[in-house]
Amino acid sequence: MADAPVLPDGPLATWVAAQRWFSGLRGDALTVIASLPLSADGGARALLLRDASPDAEAVYQVPVVDGPGRAIPGTTLADGPHDPAFVTALLRLMLDGAEARGDGTTADGVRIGWAGPAPRVRTATVLSGEQSNTSIIVEAETADGGSAGLMVKVFRALHDGENPDVVLQSAISAAGSTRVPATYAALVGTWPDDRVAGGVARGHLAVVQEFLPGTRDAWRVALDAARAGEDFTERASALGAATAEVHRVLAAALPTAQADETAREAALAGMRSRAAQAVALVPTLSAAGAAITAAISAGTAGGWPLLQRVHGDYHLGQVLLVPDRGWVLLDFEGEPLRPMAERSEPDLALRDVAGMLRSFDYVAGTIAHEGGDAAAARGWAGTARAAFLEGYEAEVGASLAPHAALLRALELDKALYECVYEVRNRPAWLPIPERAVHRLLEATA
Repeated sequence: MADAPVLPDGPLATWVAAQRWFSGLRGDALTVIASLPLSADGGARALLLRDASPDAEAVYQVPVVDGPGRAIPGTTLADGPHDPAFVTALLRLMLDGAEARGDGTTADGVRIGWAGPAPRVRTATVLSGEQSNTSIIVEAETADGGSAGLMVKVFRALHDGENPDVVLQSAISAAGSTRVPATYAALVGTWPDDRVAGGVARGHLAVVQEFLPGTRDAWRVALDAARAGEDFTERASALGAATAEVHRVLAAALPTAQADETAREAALAGMRSRAAQAVALVPTLSAAGAAITAAISAGTAGGWPLLQRVHGDYHLGQVLLVPDRGWVLLDFEGEPLRPMAERSEPDLALRDVAGMLRSFDYVAGTIAHEGGDAAAARGWAGTARAAFLEGYEAEVGASLAPHAALLRALELDKALYECVYEVRNRPAWLPIPERAVHRLLEATA
């Protein structure tokens, strides 16, 4: 096996620091902590890099292969996900339930819903535009000569503990629901990490799922409909029902918990923290700090439903419209800025509902941002939001009215989170969540 580059200020670190999935500021605190061979000859492997930057400590997975391929400048390595040899090696590990061993690290394939040997890779295409992981669309030939469409997701930032994207989607598909892509297999690894008890972390490195061709994401479907002034009530209602179905399956398949004082206080602490960040960063919210705190306290003061596993980062971009199948939910990793342990805790299903309500509001805000008819767009979003809630209630067989104040507080919390994101990354978009905060405060008063 070729030696892994170890210079923290070398070309590999420079390349990593420029990738969208790298959340640090620079690459000068990166070091290679392990090299895991994925193929028999060691040419395809996963380098594990630690970022020791203050406030940005993380471990990243960097798949590479020896040879020209899609070269990483200044090295003799190529970017693994773009190379068929890497994709083939990764699929064999997962779908054959095989194992790999390296210097201080391991990887074990875990078959979940796949039967038979790993298929032969015909084509492999990396999806563009992703920020936190790398997904590869694979067209493969099965042992009996048939075709299989696969989606391989390589997790870039590694965490100790099970990844919710694997745990939740496999539980939903195992229950017989078609509201998520089927999960076929995963790769579970161990690596050195002195921040973990015992010095060894264990978590998911990759997952392979069903690929659904000919789809459009709900964001594009909804935005096109709003631009054209098309009625969206039927589709929004169906989306509400699909969301409720997934929540019901998760509550049955995985543990639930009472919202005791400890759980409530932990949730409230997060909400107050996000509120404080937003008030500090957004000038127009500085005078509303007391009102925001009061609205959160009032909205969360009543009874809470059972806590359960939820999507955690739910919006229109996390849903596909699949021909002859309807709405299909994706990407159950949770809110990227929350710690993995926190994302794996039971939470309020209403948090997902609030996230989707905010997403419809963003459709209206996008049209206004583009110079379209803002009033018509707000009317469209209001109708879609109402239809989504009606579909959700119809599927669960109960009204959300008893939890209206809690839902409003969760929507306020999400809007405050969006304010922080926009002021840091897209200041021109700040008015969308900013207006929502003021609207929700007026509704609470």
